[in-house]
Amino acid sequence: MKKFRKVLDGLSSSSPGGVASPLCGSAAGTPTAHAPTPQDIHVQETLVSENFQICKTVRHGFPYQPTCLAFDPVQKILAIGSRTGGIRILGRPGVDCYSQHESGAAVLQLQFLINEGALVTACADDTLHLWNLRQRRPAILHSLKFNRERITFCHLPFQSKWLYVGTERGNTHIVNIESFVLSGYVIMWNKAIELATKAHPGPVVHLSDSPKDEGKLLIGFESGTVVQWDLRAKKVDFRIYYDEAIHSVSWHHEGKQFMCSHSDGSLTMWNLRNTARPIQITYPHGKILKDGRKESCKPILKVEYKTSRNSSEPYVIFSGGLSYDKSGGRRPTLTIMHGKAITVLEMDHPIVEFLVLCDTPYSNEVQDPYAVVVLLEKDFIVVDLTQSNFPIFENPYPMDIHESPVTCTAYFAECPPDIIPILYSIGAKQKKTGYSHKEWPVSGGTWTLGSQTYPEIIVTGHADGTVKFWDASAITLQMLYKLKTSKVFEKPKAGEGRAGELAEEDPYAVQMVSWCPHSRLFCVVGISAHVILYRFSKHDANTQIVSLEVRLQFDSEDVISPSETENNPCFSDPSSHSPQPPGSPGSGTQDSLPCLKVKNRPVRMPPGYQAELVVQLQWVDGEPPQQITSLDINSAYGLLAFGNCNGLTVVDYLQKTILMCMGTLDLYGAADPYQRLTRSPRKNRQSTSGLTELSDNQVSMDMERSKSPTSDHVNGHCTSPTSQPCSVGKPRIPGVPEGPRLTRRGPGRPPFRKAQSAACMEISLPVSSHTEGGYASRRAMLQQLHGVSMYSHDEHHTTSYNWSERESRENSFSRSRSSSVSSIDRDTKESVTTLQFGESYGRKGDALPTACLWVGTSLGVVLLLPMSIPTEEEERLEDTITMGPSGTVLMLKGSVLRFAFLDCGGTLIQSPYEVWRDPNGPEDPDRPRRRKLVNFSPSSSQEACGDGHLAVVCSEKQAKVILMPTQAVLFTHNITESSFVLRADVVSVCNSVCLACFCANGHIMTLSLPSLRPLMDINYLPLTDLRIARTFVFTNGGQALYLSSPTEIQRLTYSQEMTDNLQDMLGELFTPIETPEAQNKGFLKGFFGGNAQTFDREELFGEAAAGKASRSLAQHIPGPMGLENMKAAAGGVVGDLARARIALDQRGERLGELEERTALMMNSAETFSTHAHQVMLKHKDKKWYQL
Repeated sequence: MKKFRKVLDGLSSSSPGGVASPLCGSAAGTPTAHAPTPQDIHVQETLVSENFQICKTVRHGFPYQPTCLAFDPVQKILAIGSRTGGIRILGRPGVDCYSQHESGAAVLQLQFLINEGALVTACADDTLHLWNLRQRRPAILHSLKFNRERITFCHLPFQSKWLYVGTERGNTHIVNIESFVLSGYVIMWNKAIELATKAHPGPVVHLSDSPKDEGKLLIGFESGTVVQWDLRAKKVDFRIYYDEAIHSVSWHHEGKQFMCSHSDGSLTMWNLRNTARPIQITYPHGKILKDGRKESCKPILKVEYKTSRNSSEPYVIFSGGLSYDKSGGRRPTLTIMHGKAITVLEMDHPIVEFLVLCDTPYSNEVQDPYAVVVLLEKDFIVVDLTQSNFPIFENPYPMDIHESPVTCTAYFAECPPDIIPILYSIGAKQKKTGYSHKEWPVSGGTWTLGSQTYPEIIVTGHADGTVKFWDASAITLQMLYKLKTSKVFEKPKAGEGRAGELAEEDPYAVQMVSWCPHSRLFCVVGISAHVILYRFSKHDANTQIVSLEVRLQFDSEDVISPSETENNPCFSDPSSHSPQPPGSPGSGTQDSLPCLKVKNRPVRMPPGYQAELVVQLQWVDGEPPQQITSLDINSAYGLLAFGNCNGLTVVDYLQKTILMCMGTLDLYGAADPYQRLTRSPRKNRQSTSGLTELSDNQVSMDMERSKSPTSDHVNGHCTSPTSQPCSVGKPRIPGVPEGPRLTRRGPGRPPFRKAQSAACMEISLPVSSHTEGGYASRRAMLQQLHGVSMYSHDEHHTTSYNWSERESRENSFSRSRSSSVSSIDRDTKESVTTLQFGESYGRKGDALPTACLWVGTSLGVVLLLPMSIPTEEEERLEDTITMGPSGTVLMLKGSVLRFAFLDCGGTLIQSPYEVWRDPNGPEDPDRPRRRKLVNFSPSSSQEACGDGHLAVVCSEKQAKVILMPTQAVLFTHNITESSFVLRADVVSVCNSVCLACFCANGHIMTLSLPSLRPLMDINYLPLTDLRIARTFVFTNGGQALYLSSPTEIQRLTYSQEMTDNLQDMLGELFTPIETPEAQNKGFLKGFFGGNAQTFDREELFGEAAAGKASRSLAQHIPGPMGLENMKAAAGGVVGDLARARIALDQRGERLGELEERTALMMNSAETFSTHAHQVMLKHKDKKWYQL
């Protein structure tokens, strides 16, 4: 159980809500002293601590590091165990449950209690667990910890309560499933082998009872010894010795012969009549060489031997066994042998385990296999055995999230209701064909659509440049649409020198996305410093992709006096900037070129998202562009803004022009809050030397460039060791000059080797326990991780690092910053960390709101850029938009993470947007298409409160609420002192809004708005890592998600209402089903021994006959409820109704059968009476001697 605490409401202890006013506040969210507080700001807050509760909802994706597999043939549910102790139980679509062993030990084997609603797991810590599946969230009923022996194999016969457990020492123990205690009956290894045998047979690798006689147990040892043990007589029936190690054993259903797979790639067939030698030895993939020897083959790890009614030939299915000569260039294989036909199925990943699905649960009946479930290391497939070409089934589960490593995530709740059907109809055309036409065989459980369902979409970006849209409604996950951003760019030609290098790189990796569901605009930021704008269309198009290139690199020596800034305006038409020729001094031949080349020809685009504009940052002074750290797009304004550690760029995507390209320092104008110190001559010399100085320390530079920059990006901040010093000043936006590329490091080569995905980030961040020693800031913590300084230009060129010096230097810097010292080094990289378009007041004296761009930086500064946008559509497409900085609005501790706007009534103000219209739709000459804008102006919905609105600003350390246009700070709350906020969002919960924060120490917090009262503070994760840091995201409705492993998405809720309703949203794993009856084999077959013999295990293994097992051998750990109470606690209302319905059906069937039998007896009696009467009449007058 995770410990958590809820913070008491600070405003009122008697009322459920509170009134947020600047004159009253909580201890944590107090109004700033001496700040103007208008008397008309009174917001009735309705959220209280009781509205919040953290609870995991569902986990999507492929189980990370799977280890084993099990299937219930009656319930038709499937279980997958993992190396981290997790269990995924799957049924029909919607039935998907995840459970976790508290120990975290790897799951070695799974065994269903067939049609009993229970599951046995054997873990690597030598513990057996019994899980109750008759509830929506499975729970452990019993555990049994082995102390002196290690578990290697388990077997549970059908309709038996005694579990056979094989150990590493070669012994076989028997466990009672109901009480979960050991029986005194033990099969010791030295009793199983001959006394003359000197060698130990090895661990038990197989256990199975004979289909012919349940009282005979077949034990397979790793060394190649197979023993059949008579459980009644407590002796060995026969022993088999083989030279090669055994991996698996499979019976023929008649129980007269069985097949073994071996380590040399051979299959041996043994008959019980003659166990001296195998009746058949085959090497399925081994050929006879010229000298008469067999090819050496890989081990066959598992074999299944199944019979079929439709064919006299059995199915022999196995994994492995390829010859070593062939397997070098071949992928892992699954082989299906049916008669003389041999089919080899190549897999994309190594096979972990496979299971053959059969119609009957009885081992002594004809099996009739119909499918093969194959569990791979990174995939899960099911093969249809009923068709000759063995097609695979279409997987209804989202098992391909990790098809390419996930690099970013986005979560959108309460989407427009029409967006999911449209994306699904477009994405349906992208689906692969050739799947089996039969229904998905794993069809167990029940699931109904919950009452609280609304459209939800999850967007994932991947390392190969693909973007996937997922339907996440009703806690399910289904693929909607897939977008490939790499199609925008030219493929590298084979003649280019960097073609071989690009094969190992991920130049198209998606770094962040921005999506407006209403206007259906979609924007993608790539790791090669490129931004792609997409529009949605239902029609295909053949269009030219517009490409803009931006030079976002500035020299600090160019901006010293305000006069120079005035002479070089930072916002104008791009044509006013004179390009710097490629051959001019101070510029390398690779300058003014982007990392990737956009297709310069008309491109045919299918329906869906179609690329319209690509903006790329150029190489400058022989160095690649810095990665983009912030992005926002607004369809109503027709503007796109992005920034990095060098500055800010604003693009008009309607006119396809660059409106602004400005360094971060230029955004301040004359109101720079910091006193920038001049650098030492050594620093100046290093920063202006260009390629000459780079060659002096080439080894250290190349070594640092080989590190992945994405591993250093938390919240989009530029903390990479590959980052160059970013000084700011006069902007230069040249054209697109062509020039040769350097072979040493051409402009097409991005500044990274392999885009490390968010899924692969396993580095644990330090937690709050280190704060006493000096992890006072996010920078010091990340510096401890990566071993480099992220802000000092000198340290970028050093090859040896002094940990203590660097740590103390960073800590002193963060402490001085937190204490509001306004003197910082001029080399400090002030990144643009967040951007937000919206209607606001650009200056304190403004009476009406205008279009504005809010800018937040890594130094905690909030800047405001008002814009003048023409209102008429014709003017908007022709006139130039004017915009410029209006100065500093606010300063906070830590990097700014999020902006949000509330009206004076506390309602969230949405950003204005343009209603979607198909750009390629048919034109109507009578009704020309015009832009339809939806504007949420702060003054349009609050006449009672007067003009103005509230702005919520959250940083890594603080949250503030300010009143616009006066810019008065109403509330301030210090979120954390010992850690820093990784993700913050203003979300709607319970018809109100709050600020949700996720901290690096694993805490999830919510704050009321606008008073910033703490509502919840829960230690959700004891430790966090960079994967979670990059993918954690909040959304409306009290939901959130993150990448819990490289292949899985974990969704959670922080809403008490959704937690209460979660049980109704989850699927039922167990449904009451009648166990199929065993086949009646007839009199003759049973008489001649074909039928299985009855066997009373209780009489043999019970305490009365076998005694008690040694207490020191295993320790019983009882669960909250026993197996005898499991059925009574099953399933809820749905299960009760289903059981009642089945009972009624069974009663009706029995009554019907009774009526039929009564009618047959009556007919038989009447027939007998008629025949008797006829006989009597026939012989009535005859004498006795005439008969």
